[in-house]
Amino acid sequence: MANNTADHPPGNSVAEGNHDGDFGCKLMELRELMELRSAEAVAKLRDMYGDVQSVCRRLKTSPIEGLSGNPVDLEKRHAAFGKNFIPPKKPKTFLQLVWEALQDVTLIILEIAAIISLGLSFYHPQGNDICGQVSGGVEDEGEAQAGWIEGAAILFSVIIVVLVTAFNDWSKEKQFRGLQSRIEQEQKFTVIRNGQVIQIPVAEIVVGDIAQIKYGDLLPADGILIQGNDLKIDESSLTGESDQVRKSLEKDPMLLSGTHVMEGSGRMVVTAVGLNSQTGIIFTLLGAGGEEEEKKVKKGETVRKRFITSGKLHVLMGPARLIMSAVTVIILILYFVIDTFGVQGREWKAECTPIYIQYFVKFFIIGVTVLVVAVPEGLPLAVTISLAYSVKKMMKDNNLVRHLDACETMGNATAICSDKTGTLTMNRMTVVQAYVGDTHYKTVPEPEAIKPQTLELMVNSISINSAYTTKILPPEREGGLPRHVGNKTECALLGLVMDLKRDYQPIRDEVPEEKLYKVYTFNSSRKSMSTVLKNADGSGFRMYSKGASEIVLRKCSHILDAAGQPRAFKPKDRDEMVRKVIEPMACDGLRTICVATRDFVGAEPDWDNEADILNNLTCICVVGIEDPVRPEVPEAIAKCQKAGITVRMVTGDNINTARAIATKCGILLPGEDFLCLEGKEFNQQIRNDKGEVEQERLDKVWPKLRVLARSSPTDKHTLVKGIIDSTVGETRQVVAVTGDGTNDGPALKKADVGFAMGIAGTDVAKEASDIILTDDNFTSIVKAVMWGRNVYDSISKFLQFQLTVNVVAVIVAFTGACITQDSPLKAVQMLWVNLIMDTLASLALATEPPTEALLLRKPYGRDKPLISRTMMKNILGHAVYQLVVTFTLLFAGERFFNIDSGRNSPLHAPPSEHYTIIFNVFVMMQLFNEINARKIHGERNVFEGVYRNPIFCSVVLGTFALQIIIVQFGGKPFSCTALTLDQWLWCIFIGVAELLWGQFISAVPTHRLKFLKEAGHGITKEEIQQEEQTEDVDEIDHAEMELRRGQILWFRGLNRIQTQIKVVNAFRSSLYEGLEKPESRSSIHNFMSHPEFMPHAEEEVRVPTIEESSAEIELLPSTSASPSKGGGTPPDSSLHTRKPSM
Repeated sequence: MANNTADHPPGNSVAEGNHDGDFGCKLMELRELMELRSAEAVAKLRDMYGDVQSVCRRLKTSPIEGLSGNPVDLEKRHAAFGKNFIPPKKPKTFLQLVWEALQDVTLIILEIAAIISLGLSFYHPQGNDICGQVSGGVEDEGEAQAGWIEGAAILFSVIIVVLVTAFNDWSKEKQFRGLQSRIEQEQKFTVIRNGQVIQIPVAEIVVGDIAQIKYGDLLPADGILIQGNDLKIDESSLTGESDQVRKSLEKDPMLLSGTHVMEGSGRMVVTAVGLNSQTGIIFTLLGAGGEEEEKKVKKGETVRKRFITSGKLHVLMGPARLIMSAVTVIILILYFVIDTFGVQGREWKAECTPIYIQYFVKFFIIGVTVLVVAVPEGLPLAVTISLAYSVKKMMKDNNLVRHLDACETMGNATAICSDKTGTLTMNRMTVVQAYVGDTHYKTVPEPEAIKPQTLELMVNSISINSAYTTKILPPEREGGLPRHVGNKTECALLGLVMDLKRDYQPIRDEVPEEKLYKVYTFNSSRKSMSTVLKNADGSGFRMYSKGASEIVLRKCSHILDAAGQPRAFKPKDRDEMVRKVIEPMACDGLRTICVATRDFVGAEPDWDNEADILNNLTCICVVGIEDPVRPEVPEAIAKCQKAGITVRMVTGDNINTARAIATKCGILLPGEDFLCLEGKEFNQQIRNDKGEVEQERLDKVWPKLRVLARSSPTDKHTLVKGIIDSTVGETRQVVAVTGDGTNDGPALKKADVGFAMGIAGTDVAKEASDIILTDDNFTSIVKAVMWGRNVYDSISKFLQFQLTVNVVAVIVAFTGACITQDSPLKAVQMLWVNLIMDTLASLALATEPPTEALLLRKPYGRDKPLISRTMMKNILGHAVYQLVVTFTLLFAGERFFNIDSGRNSPLHAPPSEHYTIIFNVFVMMQLFNEINARKIHGERNVFEGVYRNPIFCSVVLGTFALQIIIVQFGGKPFSCTALTLDQWLWCIFIGVAELLWGQFISAVPTHRLKFLKEAGHGITKEEIQQEEQTEDVDEIDHAEMELRRGQILWFRGLNRIQTQIKVVNAFRSSLYEGLEKPESRSSIHNFMSHPEFMPHAEEEVRVPTIEESSAEIELLPSTSASPSKGGGTPPDSSLHTRKPSM
């Protein structure tokens, strides 16, 4: 029989068997069976079990009723066949993370230096003056004995650094695992249990479940087909073959986990889950090479042209810091050698060697501290904290972020290409107009107004020729609206049946799915759905069809007249109907659907000859379906336009419908110069005579294009790629795209940020996306823009603050060391300053909540420099103030405060008030400059909204309290001595003056300071060609490797120093690569969509085009259907139905 239905005996989930609680199929038998394909699989199935029904009986399940859902039964199945879950890789333990943090090169250098210093500090030569001014100035023997404290303090600081690094990595991994489990909970699949069609989490599927599969699904387990309609599967994720495989009971009933349903619908019995499924077996094999897998940088990931902020941090401090620290050490050693052995004329005595080595070690430690403060290694931490914080908050705004970097990229978006149905509209469709029996009804007609035979035909056609999973259920609460389940367009038609005082369910009960003789499911080339029934008397067949009105009417040769009798329907009648009925409906923003029928008498026709079958139809009626615009959308689009973002609507609907909706939404504004094109016309304008897309032609179209109607997913992908690759205009475009269907995959992948619909979206669309909109609402995209801009600004604030500290600390340490033979800031003090400017500052500045004001400025675009001229002005301005203050205190502080000078003090000398004041003032200036750093666009009020960020307030107050403790009680380990109240007040006053100085800097017009340069540019136009050439190159991103090791705290080691000589592509690949991708393989459901299993992004794969959304009835003219390029991403439709329809 044409629709592949297996005969089934009555049965239930606890069918009797001779196996006493055991099952008639062994785990290994089923595993071996699922490894076979095509005829071989059919033969083996027949030999081992007979048929699918026997498999169901042995598994104690009913093909119709499914399992009973009894917990005891489910537990037995778990025990016998396993759970549908692939265990995630074990997280690293805290001790492993500690060990990884200890691998940092700079830390190792510090540890060695500290150990040498510690060992040598216990050596005291005989005689006071024998080794020169070694112990001079030491007030008592006790102080000299305390020389070990500095080495011990450095070691202790290193331990703290390592523990904080490890804790950060541990908490980060925990957070991402939480995100992973949240994503997995979102994944549900339709099964039949106890006769009820229900959705359960993928992990709860068991062997023996009867699963309903439909267009757009990603199969979560292996199974054998019980009944199928026109089923085609993309098995490229397992086999690498891009051709779709037709599945049927006779030829190939084996369905495998991780494969995509590209067409049709059906039911299958689940035979293998979790590690026993084909996906699980491959995963088990891969598991052996887990370590290598982790080290390998995945090919194809570089194709995603992300430009996360630190990727723009272009050789900001380059090799200068390494040179500076080396020069510091060399100058200190030369100065000491010349002064000791030249000026003082001393001899090198054997017993003095340990003392001299102590000096050299001290100089070496000073050099390392210069290096420590010169590296802005807090940047990746700031990026991570900012993104992780934003991702958590964005969940509350209905944005489920799958790729961390997409969050920040969204802040720079300049264009959004949005679907219409469900995103801009409510996706609650209702029939509001109808054309039946030569009459155009502006409202739904009364049943009495329609001839009984016409009404009967219409009700039967709609009830039978729609997915049986599409239903209208009673409202959840009294007074509410009925619930629409499944395809929304079909729900509207079923709603019409109910408005006509009829019920569709008795008709479906009379003609169950098994009696459907042949089903032509909705796909991109048909743009319609048809169902064939065999007449009860066996005399022939009747076919019901429905689809986009222009498409179906073209195939109609008759139409039912006012008397309910068919009359001839000629091309001129059709043109008149389009003009008088369809266009007026479309101009009211309605989608038009035609319902038709055809009878076949005599010999059975060739059902595979679709051109003949889907022809000579008789039109029953044409209906106009309304999908109201979401009330909040016009305001959201207005916000986007104010924020400098162009919104374009890309839909498969009629151009008049699209234009009407776009006007209601505010996408089309009166008096604006814009284009509204159909897909066919769009292709004519952008393609040359050979049919190739030309960028120059596309550049003439896209800037004014606002509505692309009748578009195929190929058109959508072409438009997105063209806008991204375009170099016209001041800045390169950053494009966000929304999609819900399987075939939206290529466009979602190509876009800088792909948004998939959480409710209407297919699994395939969600896999291809970066962010899932859990409420399918356009307003959520606006919130994503706000959060993205906030992330970008947060990182810029942190950079402004940190680079100021870097510049000042390096110059102070370098100059101070060279002139006074000692760094004014000691090693342990430097580590504390580093803690302030890295972990604490990134916590404080990277967690600022967003404000609506972020939407009032234009987007930065793709090539905006990370450090603007205003920021450069702030960095240099504050650095000048801090340097002047620090050097004044260093060389004249003792006179100002009337204390002893701390300069040129000997080895192991006690801490001086002089250097304590310098350290304290330095920290106070950083603390108050942190408040200045909250604003990066030259705003005057730096305290605005500070109370809304409790983390910032806590960090600043906490740092201040810790500084008091360190200075007053830190003693020798921190090289501090307690200060008086007067001295404290002066330190605080100098710090507060930072705020006043900040006001002065913001008053200086930036445009007057011609010498200021920007830094950290993005991709320039010249680099575009080069960028495209590298798409296929297996490129290793060094900063990503750093992240994978989890070392994103203070000392970034020589590897980092070397790699930053080139452009630091810090997060160019998705940040998740280093931070456990949220779609990590712990879920069997999404395991097969990993890059290793997908065809390479640039391979040509034949993808049938399908309209923008299968929840919409796409009304594309057949001429626009063309094969689409784009990775292994399959065609698409987001039906929630068993049979893809419309």
